[in-house]
Amino acid sequence: MVSLWGSKNGEEQQHGADGDHDENDNRHQSRQNREAHERTRLLPHQRNDGFLDPDDPAVSPYNLFSVRAVRYVCVLFLIISFLWWVLLLVSVFVSPPGMHTRGSGFFDFSFTTLTVGNLLIGLLFFSTPSKAMEVSSLIIAGLLLLDMIIVLAVQRLRSEEGLVGIVTVIWATVMALYNVMSDRVVAWGKKEEEERLTGRQETRRTIREWCAVLTATIVMVIYIIITILLTATLLLRSRDASLKPPGERFFVDGDKYKLHLACVGNVTYNAKGKRNPTVLVESGETPFEDTMDDWIYNSYRNGTIDRYCYYDRPGLAWSDNAPSPHSAGMTSDALSEALARAGEEGPWVLVSAGIGSIYSRIFSSRHVRDVHGLFLIDGLHEDLLHRIGSPARGFVLWGRGVISPLGYDRLIGAIFKGRTREDRVYGKSAYQAGKFIKAKLQENLVANSLTKNEVSQARNIQTPRTPLVVVSSGIEVRKDNEWERKQEDLTRITDNLLSWDVVNKAPHQVWLTPEGRQILERRLGELVRAK
Repeated sequence: MVSLWGSKNGEEQQHGADGDHDENDNRHQSRQNREAHERTRLLPHQRNDGFLDPDDPAVSPYNLFSVRAVRYVCVLFLIISFLWWVLLLVSVFVSPPGMHTRGSGFFDFSFTTLTVGNLLIGLLFFSTPSKAMEVSSLIIAGLLLLDMIIVLAVQRLRSEEGLVGIVTVIWATVMALYNVMSDRVVAWGKKEEEERLTGRQETRRTIREWCAVLTATIVMVIYIIITILLTATLLLRSRDASLKPPGERFFVDGDKYKLHLACVGNVTYNAKGKRNPTVLVESGETPFEDTMDDWIYNSYRNGTIDRYCYYDRPGLAWSDNAPSPHSAGMTSDALSEALARAGEEGPWVLVSAGIGSIYSRIFSSRHVRDVHGLFLIDGLHEDLLHRIGSPARGFVLWGRGVISPLGYDRLIGAIFKGRTREDRVYGKSAYQAGKFIKAKLQENLVANSLTKNEVSQARNIQTPRTPLVVVSSGIEVRKDNEWERKQEDLTRITDNLLSWDVVNKAPHQVWLTPEGRQILERRLGELVRAK
């Protein structure tokens, strides 16, 4: 008979053996599940330490109100800077009330463009602060601070830039410093949030972040180069400002800008006690001091003329730029005002070359009783003003003006070619200056409209009995049939033509050849003595 207890013990042993076997199977299975293979995650699904993963989108400096506030203020500054940029762009073509500067205005535009770009880069890479960005912004801020000191310290620059230019350079400096501050604030906010949410500061960057840092650094290096060029050009301008003008500068047009006027010789009288004519010279496409001065001065030294006066049109040499738009008639009115302030009186013999003939003819029509004679040297005809006022030429002039504050050509000339301040103010490098380019742009904008109307009216007003001398370039006449026809038409602007000479082998600047000088001096003497 089988014992009951024995049977029970046997069953328990059997069940115990089966349980041990199942437990061993479970452990083996668990061990197999824990063994790593090619699809095993390297990082756990969740952190059990109470911190977030560093790559979690919730880990952001934007969590801090101070960081968000800095960004909002940066956006506001960008909007203000952009609106100011648009206003400065418009003022190149039409000067709004209170926006005129006696300089070219291109420096203001450049500083504002740099400010807009600086703020834009700061916003685009706002959440990716870097040491390179901070250092670059700090360098730009230091250079702009130096620019601000130069503008404020040099009296001539201060007067040319005016309130608009001073505010612009100060704003650019403050915005550069704000960029430095915002970069530091974001870096601080990023560190604070990482330590609070992840338990440590994150030092690694993603490929996207490295690309952002690289792009921002490259752009900021370009900005640094631009700022260095702006500073170097300002230093050249401050050097050129020390060159004193040979004459005096007079406020004109409601004291908006100054015009340079100079006179050589003493007033003389004829046997009847009347004043002998004073020669009033109007230069051509370039300043008088670099072109016509030599042969006019020789005529004075030789006794051909007793006295002569000359002036620089707005934007040329020592004269300030005028508000836009500015026509030839406005320049003639400004000259009249400058002569009145200087106490100069006629009679005048008006000598002009190239486009200067347009100005002289308008001046003559507005002072018919004071003009003793007209002398046109290869003068520009009003029907050819479309060449001056072509849209393509205007766009090129505007583009040159925008990049003129960089001064790369002036700096190269000063460093490698030995160009002096005389060259830059009125000499062979004067055409590179922003003031000169602005004057030519103003000339271009109204040449075929306001100026053409004014000179057409001047032709109708001109007194027929006024003595007239015309000297033309043989080279220009031979290569351009239309120029020849218009030169012939200029001989009929009055009924009192004394002579018309076509100087062979002479260029547009007829006085550059010995024969041209002889003819010019002889004809000038005849015109001064004409009755």
